[in-house]
Amino acid sequence: MIFTRAMTFILIAALSGSAAVAAAADYSGPLKVGTTSAFAPPLETAVEEAKKQGLKVELIEFSDWTAPNVSVENGDIDVNLFQHQPFLDNANQQGGFHLVKYAPAIINNVGLYSIKHTALDQIPDGGTVAIANDPVNGGRGLLLLQKAGLITLKPGAGLKSTVDDIVDNPRHLKIIEVEAVQLSRSLQEVDLAQGYPHYLRASGVIDPNNALMFDGLEHPEYVIQFVIRDGHQNDPRLKKFVDIYQHSPAVRASLDKFYGRLYQPGWSQ
Repeated sequence: MIFTRAMTFILIAALSGSAAVAAAADYSGPLKVGTTSAFAPPLETAVEEAKKQGLKVELIEFSDWTAPNVSVENGDIDVNLFQHQPFLDNANQQGGFHLVKYAPAIINNVGLYSIKHTALDQIPDGGTVAIANDPVNGGRGLLLLQKAGLITLKPGAGLKSTVDDIVDNPRHLKIIEVEAVQLSRSLQEVDLAQGYPHYLRASGVIDPNNALMFDGLEHPEYVIQFVIRDGHQNDPRLKKFVDIYQHSPAVRASLDKFYGRLYQPGWSQ
């Protein structure tokens, strides 16, 4: 089932933290895993490999970055895979969730992309740049712009940098904030955009390998995590499924096929 934003807010309103904590853990049914399109194909392979080993897994794909956490908090699914630790920390703070990381998955490169220019020095004075509009991924975009030499952030500005932290913008760039999953579509309208390879691949707008600059893998905080509700760390189904994801040759082949060279296993960081 795919949740809409409206359904997300209904779910949040319906949450009862005390009832969820009081409910006894039941690990007898199929493991329910929530994800987004950016991570689904390798997970589908893991589901098939789990089936061969006698573990039933249901994969639920969501269309936004809010509903997967609401669903884990509410007990509708057992685990999700789509977010890194800074995003999770912000979600817990904003939503009052009790979610924790369980195990690492992968870390993706994020890049700066353009379909109008072939080099960073071609970005014009007064050009328009699109970055993610959420507090965490937007900060990642700003750090990438600083790495590219296009802006300077105030000393100490880090993963949660905002546009207010920009202290030097020599090219007078106009920075607009866009929902992260829509950044690939913004490339038609801007000079430069922060881009996520998996969404770019799905959109077909540009080859995800053709970034003008990648952020590298210098921030291990951006490893995507399997996330569960605190108190469910002893779920034997989860332990088995994560082991399959991390160590199955078939899953590794699926990761290589889907992400190419734009990822690294997070469990080896």
